Amino acid sequence: MIHRILLLFALFLASVAASGKVRYPGPRTYAYRYYLHDKQGGNYSLERPQRFLSSKSIERRKRQHLALDSTDLPVPEATIKRFRIKGATVLGTSRWNNTILVSSRDSSLLQQLAQQPCVKSARMVFRSPDSIDSPVSRTRSNYRDRYNRWDSVRGDPMGMARLQIEMLGGDSLHEHHLQGKGMTIAVLDGGFQNADRLSCFSSTSIVGTRNFVINKREKSSYDDVEESEAFFYGIDHGTRVFSALGAQAEQVMSGTAPDADFWLLKCEDSETEMPIEEDYWAMAAEFADSVGADIINSSIGYNFYDAPFDNYQLCDLDGQTALISRTASLLARKGIVLCNSAGNSGMGTWKKITVPADAFDILTVGAVDQRGVNAAFASVGPTQDGRVKPDVVALGSGTVLISGRSSLVQDMGTSYSTPVVCGLVACLWQGLRDKTALELMELIRKSASQYQQPNNIYGYGIPNFWQAYKEAKGTKK
Repeated sequence: MIHRILLLFALFLASVAASGKVRYPGPRTYAYRYYLHDKQGGNYSLERPQRFLSSKSIERRKRQHLALDSTDLPVPEATIKRFRIKGATVLGTSRWNNTILVSSRDSSLLQQLAQQPCVKSARMVFRSPDSIDSPVSRTRSNYRDRYNRWDSVRGDPMGMARLQIEMLGGDSLHEHHLQGKGMTIAVLDGGFQNADRLSCFSSTSIVGTRNFVINKREKSSYDDVEESEAFFYGIDHGTRVFSALGAQAEQVMSGTAPDADFWLLKCEDSETEMPIEEDYWAMAAEFADSVGADIINSSIGYNFYDAPFDNYQLCDLDGQTALISRTASLLARKGIVLCNSAGNSGMGTWKKITVPADAFDILTVGAVDQRGVNAAFASVGPTQDGRVKPDVVALGSGTVLISGRSSLVQDMGTSYSTPVVCGLVACLWQGLRDKTALELMELIRKSASQYQQPNNIYGYGIPNFWQAYKEAKGTKK
C-alpha cells in the first residue's frame, strides 16, 4: 500500500511538472479572519493618539478637521493574546474592521478559536493550494543603467511621458513647481523588482518599505539575503506603477509626482488569489494611514478567487460587501485620497469594475488611448447602488513606464493609468493644502471633460488638473 501511495504521489508530481505547475511549499496551511464584538479591555485611548499614530497622521486629520473615532483604536493586546496559542500564528489585525488574522496547519483549531466569546463571526480566507504556476525567478534580474538614444527627447525633462502628463494638464502644474513636494504617497502593489537599484529612482525619496504578504514561499526563498533586500526581488508590476509616479530619468521619462515621498507596500500575493489578500490590503492601508500618507495608489482589484473560495457577484459591487471595499471607503474619513484602478475586465465576461474600485469616496481610474478613446479592456461601471464609475480616466493604452530591468516600455492597463492620476493628485494637493480629501476629489471630478454628462465608460471623463488648480485659486492665468 505504501509503495502504491508513493507511486501515485510520484505520478501526481510528474503531471504537475508537465503542466507548468510546481508543488506549493510546506504543509497544508489555513488562515481565518475573526470579526470581533468590540475593543473592550484595550489600553489605548482617543485622547492619546500619538501612541498608535504618527505626528504626521495626526496633523493630517487636524488640518482637515477630522475627529478620531473607535475605528482608529488598535485591537486590544489582551484580545490578541487569546489567539496566540500553540499551533496558531497571529498574522495581523485590522483596527478599522476590528478583525484578527490567524493561520494554522490545523483547521479544527481555527474553528475552535471561532467559539471564543469575543468572536462575532469567522471566515476561512486562505487554504494553501496543492500546486501553483511556476513562480517568477526570485533572483535579481539583470538591469541596465543607460537608456537607448531613441528613448529620449532632447531638451524635454518629461521625455516620452509628456503625452500622459499633458493629457491631464499636469505639465502646467510641473511648470509652476508643483511636483508633489511635501506629499507622501503609499504605493500598494505586488512586486517592486529592482526599485532600490534603478537609476531612475536614485533621486526619488523612498521613505520606507513593508511586506504584508505572508506565505511559505516568501519566507523560504530568501534565506541568503536580508529581508529588506529581498523586498525588491520577484515581479516588477509595482516597479512599473512606481515609475509612473516617481521616476526621474531626464529627457527619458518623468513620473507625475517626482518630488513626493513614497512608501512601497507589498500586499498582493502573485502566486495565489484568495480572500486573505483583502486582509493584507487592509493592513497596508491602515499602515499607510498610521505613518502619515496623504494619498494611496492601489493598482489592485479582485472579483475571482482560487478554489475553494466563492467569487464575487455583480450584486456585491456596493462598496460595503467586500472587506477591502469597506476599508477603502473609510480612507477619506481619515483624510486620505485613494486612487484605485477600475480593473481590466472590459473584454471578458465580468466587464465591471472590481473591488475595491466600488468603494465610496475614492477616485476609481479607468483607461483611454492616446486619442482619448476608451480602452476596450477597461472595466466599466456603475456600482450596484448606481454610483458613477470609473470616476475619471487617463492614458492606460499604452502608458510609458520603466520596467524592473530599467527598460523604457509602453504597457496597457488601468494599473498604469491610475498612478498617472495619483501623482497629479499629489501635485494639486501640494498647491491646495487647505482642501480636504473629499473636497479635492470633487474638484478633480468637476474639472473632467464629461462632468456634466458622466457615463459608465468614461465616468466624469479626462480630468484637467491645471484647470482644477486655477478654479480653486480663482484665477484664469
